[in-house]
Amino acid sequence: MKLPRPTELAHAFVTAAASPGDLVVDATLGKGTDTLWLAELAGSGGRVLAFDIQAAALDAAAPRLQAAGLADRVQLILASHAALADHAPPDSAAVVMFNLGYLPGHSHEITTSPVETLRGLDAAATVLKPGGLLTVVCYPGHPGGDEECEAVTYWMQHRATTGWRVARYSPIATLRPSPFLLAATKPDR
Repeated sequence: MKLPRPTELAHAFVTAAASPGDLVVDATLGKGTDTLWLAELAGSGGRVLAFDIQAAALDAAAPRLQAAGLADRVQLILASHAALADHAPPDSAAVVMFNLGYLPGHSHEITTSPVETLRGLDAAATVLKPGGLLTVVCYPGHPGGDEECEAVTYWMQHRATTGWRVARYSPIATLRPSPFLLAATKPDR
């Protein structure tokens, strides 16, 4: 048996947490892989908000969504994930997913950053409904990645002291820093 990659494990958790008709959020659109998958998961009555700071990400995702017939349930937003709470009411989203780092196939100079990601996580905590799921795939292997991963881990550890259920899933004994998944559920009231 091959153990799942962090992104695959995040998908497994999200599948268990989201239902057709839900509002779900892809906080880091990238090329739209997670957004497309979330749109299928949310179903025709659901809605997906997808954020990215690069127009190239929206330009890559839009045709994929159109070709799959799912564009009508997705709102592509050219903005930082820190603006998430400007686009969804408090306690409304079943799931918020982050896949940090840089846009594959584009400049490695443009990456998510600790400050913006922490703002995005605060916004995600606001828009998640009680019992909602937050997933963050962290990438410590690129410039700035270690700092961002540490900041996100600290943010998650703090949430654990306030009633959130938090877990970290990562490989051990690797030759270089490996991506890892942080997952958390917002407490029920």
